[in-house]
Amino acid sequence: VAVNPGNSGGPLINLNGEVIGINSQIYSRNGGYQGISFAIPIDVAMNIQEQLLQHGKVRHGRLGVTIQEVSQSLAESFGLKSTAGALISSVEKGSPAAAAGLEAGDIILKLDGIVVERSADLPPRVAAIQPGTTVKLQIWRKGGSRDIALAVGEIPNTGMAAASGDEAENPRLGLALRSLTPDERRQAVSPDGLLVESVSGPAARAGIQRGDIVLSLNGQQVRDVAQLRALLDKSGKTVALLIERDNTKIFVPVDIG
Repeated sequence: VAVNPGNSGGPLINLNGEVIGINSQIYSRNGGYQGISFAIPIDVAMNIQEQLLQHGKVRHGRLGVTIQEVSQSLAESFGLKSTAGALISSVEKGSPAAAAGLEAGDIILKLDGIVVERSADLPPRVAAIQPGTTVKLQIWRKGGSRDIALAVGEIPNTGMAAASGDEAENPRLGLALRSLTPDERRQAVSPDGLLVESVSGPAARAGIQRGDIVLSLNGQQVRDVAQLRALLDKSGKTVALLIERDNTKIFVPVDIG
C-alpha cells in the first residue's frame, strides 16, 4: 500500500471499501511512498476507542516478564517437540508474573487455552486484556506442562510524558522519543536513554526500529529530549547513535543531511 509522509492517522481501506486499519508509519529509502507501510489493525483501534469511552483512558494488561523466541535448538534442550511458545528470560520483581510463580526458563505455551505460536504474539494478546482479569497460562517447566492462574496487571500510564517535556518528535532524525518508565528502566540493560515510539525518514532508512532505546549520540550519553536536541544542533551531516535492542547495544550511523 502506498502511504506518503503526513498520511499517518488516515484510514487504510480494502478493495471492498472497508476500513481495516489506521496508517501509522512507513519504511522508505527516500522518504517517499516507495517502500513498506505500517498500519494499526482496526480491531485494535476500536478496542482503544471503547476503552476511552468507558474509562477515559487506555488500559493495557501486563505480565511483567521479558520473553524471547523458542528456537529449534532451545526447544530440543527444553524437551519440546515444537518451537511454539514464549520463553521467559526474566521475571520482574513484584510483578503479576512473580506473584503467580512464573520463573525464568518457563515457556508459555497457551494463554486462556489458545496456543502462543510465537513469542511476538504474546504481548499484544496480554495488552488487550483488562487489568485485574485472571487468566490461565499453560507453561512448560522442567520437562512437563502445568497450568498457572495469573491476575493481569496494568502497564503504567505514560500519557503525561508529552506534557512534562519528556516526549518529542525530532523531524531531523525522524524519531518520536520518550523517557523510559520505571518498569522499562528495570528491564533495560542501561537505565538511561530514550525509547523510540515511532520511526520515519533518516532513522527509518538507517534501520532504527520502534522499541529501540537511544543511549548516546556521537559518544555523548543521552538522558532527555532537550539534551538530544542540543547535541544534534552541534552535529554534522552524519551522527552515530548507540542504541539498545533486545538487550544488545549496537552503533547505527544516521545520515541527517
